[in-house]
Amino acid sequence: MNYLRRRATGIFPLTCRVYLYAAGAGLAMALFSFLMELFSSYMSLRRLGMIPEATIFLTFVLIFPVVITCVNLLSLKRGLVTVACQRLTWILTVVAGTFDSMLYAAAFDMTWSSWQVQLYNSQVHEPIWEEALPTVITLVAIGVLGFVVLASFKLDKLSPIVIVTCIAATYVGSATLLAYSVQVMGRAPILALPSLNCVVMVVALIGEKVYEWSIDPEHHVGCYDGRGLMDRLNRRLSDSASWPLWALVASLPLLGIVLAVLTLFGQRPDYAVRAWTETADWALSTKEAPVNLTYDEHYLCTVAASGDAALVKPLRYGERHGHRIVVNRQLLVANAFENVLEEKMPRLHGVVRGLYDTYGFPVADLIRHSHIACDVTYVVMKPLEWLFLFVLYLVDVNPENRIAVQYLPPRA
Repeated sequence: MNYLRRRATGIFPLTCRVYLYAAGAGLAMALFSFLMELFSSYMSLRRLGMIPEATIFLTFVLIFPVVITCVNLLSLKRGLVTVACQRLTWILTVVAGTFDSMLYAAAFDMTWSSWQVQLYNSQVHEPIWEEALPTVITLVAIGVLGFVVLASFKLDKLSPIVIVTCIAATYVGSATLLAYSVQVMGRAPILALPSLNCVVMVVALIGEKVYEWSIDPEHHVGCYDGRGLMDRLNRRLSDSASWPLWALVASLPLLGIVLAVLTLFGQRPDYAVRAWTETADWALSTKEAPVNLTYDEHYLCTVAASGDAALVKPLRYGERHGHRIVVNRQLLVANAFENVLEEKMPRLHGVVRGLYDTYGFPVADLIRHSHIACDVTYVVMKPLEWLFLFVLYLVDVNPENRIAVQYLPPRA
């Protein structure tokens, strides 16, 4: 009995250590990024005078995930965290991690657009190839299923073969989560925090089950009596310290079976790898996306130029405040009219500009994420475009020349 206890506490399975080191390194980077984001976001809200909002943001969006991460790490050491607290933390990790991941993705302007799609400003493309998303979801689901079975059932209700299969399933899911963590780590380490926490949960659960099995004298190899292949298999699997290694071996055929089944639903075996490589902007990406264009998100004409190309009819690229933008006829006419107004009637221009900045900014901020709203804005502004054009032809000798030179880059 003492021998078994010493063996269980003194030897942590090599495979679990590999997962733990990988997750630990990632967590260190993610937490560092997390603390930097925490301080930056908190100070931004403080500068805006939003003290209550800053406190709520700091508590639920930033501090809470850090506390959950610390509890998950402490649960790796047996006895530091009660089982009830550990299980509650696991549930909070999944629920809060899902919620926070959506917030973090929005904060980093992450879209679910494929790498060929033209994006704007600081937007980034999808980190997972959309066509391979069913494969990724299935692999993670396999890992979740194995984890739930291991965590929900007592060991005396499961055979060693089932336990090893469940651990193999968690390996498949953990490898997928680690791949996602590597994918997003370079650009936004904070996005990897929830997935790395899940890997730590897997390591803690495997260590817990290995220990529980090894301290039960009924599971000692000497308690099994028999001959032949089944006896040898029983004896090998009854040594819980070898479960992680056996599970690693079993994870390969398990992965093969899952990928083979997925081919029946239109997926391909190589999608498990291409899910990460058929992307742009991320660590494992191999595609080169179009350079992001820049549009001034606070001006209605520029937002309207981001509508349906068949309607707004973009003409060319222009330059504004040092950034490349898309311009159409409406935007050029409006800017040429403002240019004339500033030259001929500077005081009136100041009043008009002040009114436009006051009411145009909030409206533009509301519609800039909707192509339909941009199209509607374009149509609504069409009469103003005609009015601007009439004024230009009325007061300018060469109105089309003035319109044509708008937003051209300055000559060197």
